[in-house]
Amino acid sequence: MAHCAHHLLTALPMPLLLFIRDEFKLSYTQASFVTSAFALSNGAGQLPAGFLADRIGPRILIMVGILGVAAAGVLVGFSQTYIMLLVFLVLMGLLAGGYHPAATPLISASIEPKKRGRALGFHLIGGNASFFLVPIIAGATAGAWGWRGSFLCLAIPTALFGLLFFIYLTRWAGKSQIEAVKRGLDEEEPPAPGNVRRLVAFLTMSVLGGGTGMSIMAFLALYAKDELGASEQTAASLLSIVFFSGLWASPVGGYLSDRIGRVPIIIVTSVVSGILVYTLQFTTLGIGFYAILFIMGINNAFRMPVSEVFIMDQTTARHRSTIYGVYYFTMQYTGAIFAPIMGQIIDRWGFDVCFTIAGVTAVTVTLVCSMFLRSGQD
Repeated sequence: MAHCAHHLLTALPMPLLLFIRDEFKLSYTQASFVTSAFALSNGAGQLPAGFLADRIGPRILIMVGILGVAAAGVLVGFSQTYIMLLVFLVLMGLLAGGYHPAATPLISASIEPKKRGRALGFHLIGGNASFFLVPIIAGATAGAWGWRGSFLCLAIPTALFGLLFFIYLTRWAGKSQIEAVKRGLDEEEPPAPGNVRRLVAFLTMSVLGGGTGMSIMAFLALYAKDELGASEQTAASLLSIVFFSGLWASPVGGYLSDRIGRVPIIIVTSVVSGILVYTLQFTTLGIGFYAILFIMGINNAFRMPVSEVFIMDQTTARHRSTIYGVYYFTMQYTGAIFAPIMGQIIDRWGFDVCFTIAGVTAVTVTLVCSMFLRSGQD
């Protein structure tokens, strides 16, 4: 539930990009900065959040990650210019950075190692639920009250839940529970030799391969409207297809990783991601396009919990929040940096060239990095 509340507002920029682009009359490159403004600042917020979570605990950071997003969402809803919008999205990203580096290790420390993949998969149901519901809500509310109304409507339940969840954590995570978690962390075995090499290979694959593929997500609504002829409401709601599968596929991916290992799933899903992005250019608005989006969602949902558990396996318990901060930082920054680049490619050469470059890059980087990922224990 906390994961869902955290993403109610952070999931809005992509489906609302159509409405924002039309109001401010933006080019594709300028429109890309709407998603990049949040992603860049969110990535910047992950690093100090991970460092702080290892030292002051997760409760305060989780509260800031939910309540802070709600407050910033209200400001975004009242923004009147393109620059104001970017500034408040930057603020939202910074405040949102506290959630993931704190929440993931908290869950991991509470679950026995052989079930961590499934536990993190269930946690991801919340995030995917937001990304599934928000495009539907955004399409309806923006059509009635404009894109600002969408931010204002979702800020209220986010703030209420953030307050209630902080009270719950304060009562639940008492001194005895915290000490029990610490004892469990102390008893864990250290990661296998070669963990640093595998971490570097994994982060490289996430940055170069995953980042190019994920940056395409920001343009899916624009592509559906401008190239495939979808209406604004339909285009804004399309991302729900991608994230619908996350309501069930994340736990399945986590379960499989507990059974057959992390590395095979990471490699296969990363290659499939590049192939799916490449094939987008050959579709028309209809069952084929929707099927690719659906499969893309399943693929992403499989990869996310497996990636989080893989990082956990390669790091010591005392530094996990810091490493998770680095991971989320690289993911956010890569998507934010690549999005304007992809926007310029679209402005100059069109969507087909953009999809080709993103797909080929994702597959190539994955194949190269896989040689280092497989050299050692899974």
